[in-house]
Amino acid sequence: MARVVAFVPDLLFGSNVIGALQVGGHDPVLVSAPDQLQGALGGADVLIVDLTDDVDARIAATRGADVKTLAFFSHVEADVKALATAAGFDLVVPRSRMARATVSLVDELLGQT
Repeated sequence: MARVVAFVPDLLFGSNVIGALQVGGHDPVLVSAPDQLQGALGGADVLIVDLTDDVDARIAATRGADVKTLAFFSHVEADVKALATAAGFDLVVPRSRMARATVSLVDELLGQT
């Protein structure tokens, strides 16, 4: 079981991510604002970041996180993938893949697949 912090301002999608992680046996925490992020990262194994909006601010808010990182983006914004990869995210996927494979993506990051 991993502690996973999900920085997902879209609370509906964030709830789906949290639910999938719980079913997958992980200990998830949902964070919807950048000012909550640093406090939630203590003891985390994985950080999930929604880059659908406000990309630069969300990347900046996650700098220095000493955990495995997974970012997701809208498939119509291919430039966001390049930005996230350049920023050092460990895994960057489209939102549609995140929606259907949340647990397996986290497990992949943790080397559990």
